[in-house]
Amino acid sequence: MSRTVVVIGGGYGGAAVAKALESEADVVLIDPREAFVNAAASLRALTRPDWAGNMFFPFETLLTQGTVIRDRAVSVDPGGVTLASGERVAADHLVLATGSSYAYPAKPDSDSVGEALDDLRRTHKELLQADRVLILGAGPVGLELAGEIKEFWPDKHVTIVDPAEELLPGFQPEMVEDLRGQLDARGIEVRLNTGLAAAPSTEAGRAGAFTVATTGGDRITADIWFRAYGTSTNSDYLADGKLTPRTPQGQVPVTALLNVKGYDHVYAVGDITDVAEAKMAANAMQHAEVVVENITAQLNGEQPTATYEPSPFPAILLPLGVNGGVGQLPSDEGPSVAPAAMVSEYKGADLFTSRFIEQFGPTA
Repeated sequence: MSRTVVVIGGGYGGAAVAKALESEADVVLIDPREAFVNAAASLRALTRPDWAGNMFFPFETLLTQGTVIRDRAVSVDPGGVTLASGERVAADHLVLATGSSYAYPAKPDSDSVGEALDDLRRTHKELLQADRVLILGAGPVGLELAGEIKEFWPDKHVTIVDPAEELLPGFQPEMVEDLRGQLDARGIEVRLNTGLAAAPSTEAGRAGAFTVATTGGDRITADIWFRAYGTSTNSDYLADGKLTPRTPQGQVPVTALLNVKGYDHVYAVGDITDVAEAKMAANAMQHAEVVVENITAQLNGEQPTATYEPSPFPAILLPLGVNGGVGQLPSDEGPSVAPAAMVSEYKGADLFTSRFIEQFGPTA
């Protein structure tokens, strides 16, 4: 049986699939970036540029037997991938794992590690000059960014605005109450039911005093602002329809086996799937486990049987700096609220750095 597995995208799910299958098949990993990016560490990398190198892991240290192609997919069909360079990569099994894009600094703008680090250092210098910080978006990214800023600059005034009526809707009330208490203790101002009448006059991430009017008629003055909302699925290479139609959100329909519907040899993991759940790294890595099991079965001439079922309850680990934060995890009794100490132990202390050192090897 032919054994070429092409993984498009080296994020959390794609990297896990490629690593697990390289001893079972001829694995080809395609990604335009120079290195794997642990985006969970990006906000601390902004506040601590001396630590920022910890979020990048070269793909070359991930695969010892597989092949890494640094290029961008521009079209996919059932038989393989066409790259921006014009190269064609044939595949017996395909895994779509291109994830999603998000506003900087939550995810880097550049595919180059050096340029991404330069961007973080530049923005860090801008942030140093600002006494008042405005964050647009009170979701997990905005809250975590506020926590990192207050961790290292406790005297900066941080305001988060969001037109939503609730803070983290869908999560347990006691978790949200704990979050509010920790935000208050850090002096982080959260203004819900609040939008801006117009965008700030300065560029995001650039220091410069400005005043904005809210939709409620108030005014907010700050020295720098960041956008913490707006996810877009990285699936433009499917726009030609040669493989599958996409949902209005740019995602691909998948089966319980995580096959792209209509194909038994094409899979998808992570943010690009239409699985009804939050798009989180932990879910992408769970998708990867299912796909690895199913492709391994096919390589051995067996019928794939592993299925993925999203949790009925949302889960989250939301650090507020190194030692603070809130969490909600699944349990046999339903959603379980995690205290700050557990959030710090599982995520906040090193933002999964040790996990990826184990997977990729130490950073340079």
